[in-house]
Amino acid sequence: MNLRGIAGEESALVELRLALRRSVRERRLKLGLSQVELASRLGSSQSRVAKLEGADATVSIDLLIRGLLALGASRREIGRALAE
Repeated sequence: MNLRGIAGEESALVELRLALRRSVRERRLKLGLSQVELASRLGSSQSRVAKLEGADATVSIDLLIRGLLALGASRREIGRALAE
């Protein structure tokens, strides 16, 4: 594996994280929910949701997807968010 391949994979992963983060924030705002309310749905804290929406590197892709599911997103909608 060459360094360009690794950089390309890392870049794609960052883009996926950003797309999921953007989708969580947009959906939360559209639903009129606060970060505290989303945190409650996730069994997490407001500060964790802030990190999630801020694309903090410590937030897992799993948590990003769980956030979307907690906001009522379907698998198809999550797929569309990833495709954007």
